[in-house]
Amino acid sequence: MESQPLVVYCTCPNQATAGHIAETVVNERLAACVSIVPGLTSIYRWQGAIQRDMELLLIMKTCSTVYAGLEARLRELHPYEVPEIIALPIQAGSTTYLDWIADNTGASE
Repeated sequence: MESQPLVVYCTCPNQATAGHIAETVVNERLAACVSIVPGLTSIYRWQGAIQRDMELLLIMKTCSTVYAGLEARLRELHPYEVPEIIALPIQAGSTTYLDWIADNTGASE
């Protein structure tokens, strides 16, 4: 099975949660790299009301062959009842960087 590189987005409520999730998924080789972007304001409908929250965004670089494990682990670690977990395919990129993602998620093994 050929692995496709992915970018996965996941919002978090605070720095402690974001840092813990990022370190865990990198340590477990479910993501090669996680960038933490602070300062997001998320506006969304939840349980019939409009919510406004400050969040952080995790941008995870991974591969399709480990995605199911990453999603399952995010669900275990995340405090939200319905965490945002969105995977997008990387259509093009630096070959050396894409190879590095595969090497660091076990997708190349």
